[in-house]
Amino acid sequence: MSDPLDALEQSISSLRRAIRAASAAGDSERAGELRAQLRRAERAWDALIDTGDPVPAPPPRTVAGVPPVALGSQLPAREHVHRALMLLGTPAAPKLIVGVHEAFFLGELSASKLSSLRRDEERSYRSSPGARPYYLCPALSHDLLTPVRALVTISTWTLEQRIIGPLSPRVDFLTGAIRVAEAVHAPTTSTKGEPRPAALRLLWRFAANIPDAMPRGAPGHESALDPQQVIDAAQAELDVHLHADRVTRAEASRRARTSLGDAQQLFGAPPQNVTPLRARA
Repeated sequence: MSDPLDALEQSISSLRRAIRAASAAGDSERAGELRAQLRRAERAWDALIDTGDPVPAPPPRTVAGVPPVALGSQLPAREHVHRALMLLGTPAAPKLIVGVHEAFFLGELSASKLSSLRRDEERSYRSSPGARPYYLCPALSHDLLTPVRALVTISTWTLEQRIIGPLSPRVDFLTGAIRVAEAVHAPTTSTKGEPRPAALRLLWRFAANIPDAMPRGAPGHESALDPQQVIDAAQAELDVHLHADRVTRAEASRRARTSLGDAQQLFGAPPQNVTPLRARA
């Protein structure tokens, strides 16, 4: 989103809804984690308000929460990364983040910027925890809970969403394909009613690696893609893997909550600080 306050307020609302759902389900452990996230988000909101900076006008209404392509061409690189990750909804490598940014947003972003960004984000958090509405942080491995350096996530996501298990790369790939396909027809990704070429190229790269997602009996060109066909094919495979992946991520997140502090839950623990999963069995 173009306004950090808007992004933070949306996260606060989502966390409150999630806390209600967890409490209603009797999941006190999950509710406790979400309350801790809510407190951090509220402190970040207070810090942002206290700067005294004027709040920008809200962005125009969008479809499916996709930020307008015309906004933010002058935003900092971390804002570009945040918007791309929010569209995908999954941990992503720098190359994919840049590809999503080029397909759906204006402004310059290069993969080389992400390396320094990740280091800057951790330094900023450790010097003043919660001062920003969100932080860019690495995904965490499911066994050692150490940082997966090649994958970037957002601190406001749940631990489960930020953990990578054996099936997670494929689950996240399929989830990203669905999110990109859903975004292709949004007005903000189109030119004169047609999907932007960069968005179609990105969707094609996803579809080429999903069974039954490519058009049949049609020219091998991005314009022949049917986003709904991509969604259906990706969802069919996702249904096969999703439950097992969620179980792995949930178990790892429980260990993370009991063995890691707040900073390590975001940026990972040194390998020597965590007992390997196999050693616990």
